[in-house]
Amino acid sequence: MEEKAHVNKMGVMPVKKLLIEMAWPAVLSMTINALYNIVDSIFVAKISEDALTAVSIVNPIQMLIIALSVGSGVGINSLIARKLGAKKQEEADQAASTGLRIGLLNYVVFLIIGVCFTGIFVSGYAEKGTYIYEEAVKYMAIVCIGSFFLNMQVVLEKILQATGNMIGPMVCTGKTSYILLIQGSGAIINIIMDPILIFGLLGAPKLGVAGAAIATVIGQVCGMTMGAFITFKGDHLVKLTVKGFKIDWKIVADIYKVGLPSIVMQSIASVMIIFYNKILVDFSTTAVAVLGVYFKIQSFVFMPVFGLNQGAMPIMGYNYGAKDKSRLMQAYKEALKIAVIVMALGVVLFQLFPKELLLMFEASDEMFRIGVPALRIISICFLPAAFGIITGTLFQGTGHGMYSLCGSVIRQLAGILPLAYILIRIGGVTLSWASFPLAEILGVTYSAIMLRHLYKKEIENM
Repeated sequence: MEEKAHVNKMGVMPVKKLLIEMAWPAVLSMTINALYNIVDSIFVAKISEDALTAVSIVNPIQMLIIALSVGSGVGINSLIARKLGAKKQEEADQAASTGLRIGLLNYVVFLIIGVCFTGIFVSGYAEKGTYIYEEAVKYMAIVCIGSFFLNMQVVLEKILQATGNMIGPMVCTGKTSYILLIQGSGAIINIIMDPILIFGLLGAPKLGVAGAAIATVIGQVCGMTMGAFITFKGDHLVKLTVKGFKIDWKIVADIYKVGLPSIVMQSIASVMIIFYNKILVDFSTTAVAVLGVYFKIQSFVFMPVFGLNQGAMPIMGYNYGAKDKSRLMQAYKEALKIAVIVMALGVVLFQLFPKELLLMFEASDEMFRIGVPALRIISICFLPAAFGIITGTLFQGTGHGMYSLCGSVIRQLAGILPLAYILIRIGGVTLSWASFPLAEILGVTYSAIMLRHLYKKEIENM
């Protein structure tokens, strides 16, 4: 009997079923990751509002660490997968080994920042000698110096993903049933260690804000350790070499051809927050804490959509390459429907329960005064953001990543920051929050124009 030709599910499985199958691991992973990120702030808020402000000041630096590590990981993942697909085993092994060295180099960047520049950065938001300054410096130094474990964890995760191991990466993120139990270990460790180290429970020293930072690093140590165990002890399609530190810079260049746009896109949000905090701090340190709280809470709305993004992108890419217009656009429409539903639920949550959300962070009367209108006003942007994210996914899946990058710049740098600077001087902190939905109008307009351009130019006549 003639053997049946292999059929790729990307081209034949019902699109909605395929989208759910592809997206749910990433959705689950990123949702748990959001939990990981919010735990520190919830416990820190129990110390004081100033402690929460200190952590909020450092939050964009943590986002930069993640942006560099994940962006580099995306490039590593892509190169390994391409070399394996081309049956170039030795080059795939070299790419994986180079990836480990890149992870170490990325760490050196933040090690230097943590040792030499924490005071300089924090002094832009708080006076030297104040409680906020001292606690922010300690928190930032610990997360930067301890970022080795996160950097290596992400590299190991992306190496495993490139070999087609979709269970392994979920394990080594430390953040997911049989899968949930293992993947969530980092988050669980962080949750356990936070109150112990912050408040000095079970005989541990009472470390306050610094304890939260140390708990985070311990969780990352757990994730990296499991990732290393799985990678080096398991049977995988690539062989890692860790002896020596010789780097093939051609491989590095190939990695960052793909990874650099991802780094830039992820960094834009952190840059925006750095400057938005600078705008706010001259008016109210409480507003800085509110903005930090907002980004922690909204991650539970946005992270599932970003997980959906990860599931939809390869489906769109495959069917674009196969010139199957029907499946390409169906994948786009189904992803958009789900994203809109998730975002709509987020709007309802933020509009109806802003006080309850803020209560998780021990909100003061002043924090309620600033935070309630902030959550309600900013959440107006959720629905248009769904369109922007999924349309950006279509751009990336069809090889037009620069369209997505330009959209992010328009929304967050050219839109939010100038508008916030103007509005806060016209109507104070409360009016400044309107910069988010106003900027989203600019972003949606741009995305709609570029979507029409792409459809007319490349998709319509496929």
